[in-house]
Amino acid sequence: MHFKPKGVLGIAVPVMLGGALAAGALALPAHAQTYQDTALSATAVVDETFAGGTLGVASSEGGHLTLSATGSVTWSLHGTVPSGVTLSAPTINYSGPAVTTGPVTLVVDATDSAGNAKALVFQVTLGANIIATVGPITTVSLSLLADTNVSGTVRFSANSSATNDTINFSESQLPTGLTSGNPTLTYVNGTAAPGTYSGVVATATDSFGAVLNGTFSLTVTANTVNNFGDEVNKFGNGFDVFRQHNYAGAIIAGWPATQGDVATHFLMHNGSHSGAFQFEYAPTGSGSGLCVSDPGGGWGSDPLRDGLILTPCYTGPYQQFIPQSDGTLVNLATGLIVDPAGKGAQLRGESSPVGWGGSSYTWTAESSLP
Repeated sequence: MHFKPKGVLGIAVPVMLGGALAAGALALPAHAQTYQDTALSATAVVDETFAGGTLGVASSEGGHLTLSATGSVTWSLHGTVPSGVTLSAPTINYSGPAVTTGPVTLVVDATDSAGNAKALVFQVTLGANIIATVGPITTVSLSLLADTNVSGTVRFSANSSATNDTINFSESQLPTGLTSGNPTLTYVNGTAAPGTYSGVVATATDSFGAVLNGTFSLTVTANTVNNFGDEVNKFGNGFDVFRQHNYAGAIIAGWPATQGDVATHFLMHNGSHSGAFQFEYAPTGSGSGLCVSDPGGGWGSDPLRDGLILTPCYTGPYQQFIPQSDGTLVNLATGLIVDPAGKGAQLRGESSPVGWGGSSYTWTAESSLP
């Protein structure tokens, strides 16, 4: 790009906004590999064993309840707790007037050191500063945490000892580029590197607070994305660093992307958020340490509050752009779509795409640029 839009002034001086850009600059490796996940598969889940043993609760002299476990657990009250009912493990006390409307249901969770939990469900009567159990005491537990490979995704299931129970699922220790799913872990929008990852954790949690963890190995299948090029719309205009200004604060404009114009050369990196990408200016084919950002007003020298500029590369959300199914790019921090305002104008974040179709971008390798 070779002319100066109205209102652009000299070298920009960064201004911090609420610490949004306080994270230190992170120079990314030149030509770091970028991936687009295409399938996931998992080995069978190996369920953990609850270490809390047998649980119990009993009325005690003095008008309180005493919780018991044959193993080591941490106790907690779950759900809605009647006013005046308190837990100081292993004792449950009640302080208040007599309640004459009938028994009240209490749920107490026992959690072992590994995070697995069972729930005690029982009814109590509340007298004047007195609490006592009435009726049966039920232990709710989860079992048979399992996974099934379905069309490149991994779907989780588990059994509950309670009827009409709701079970939710999450996954942790995932490779960077994947996000936990419930009940299905999917490759869609994933950017994890291909390979097999052991020690991935699946967790089932039910409506009573019972928890069951299990481990499995996850295999990621992914395609390599050519990460040297530019985001280009259907009119051939791509991200362009104004006058090849290789410094923080330089504006990003819309301009014809070509092999010969180094202002339109970027490296695309997997973002720190699943499904997101980060674009690093690379005028020499190697990363400059400056990335495209919508700082959301965090740089006073930015001609537009949500205008795109270069800022030092870091892992924050202002440099994370998530491709949508319609080709638009949404900034993770602002939730705004990258919009052009015609050839030569600064790109900016707006709430909806421009009506003339210029907001739909496609990553184009440098070798495929004109």
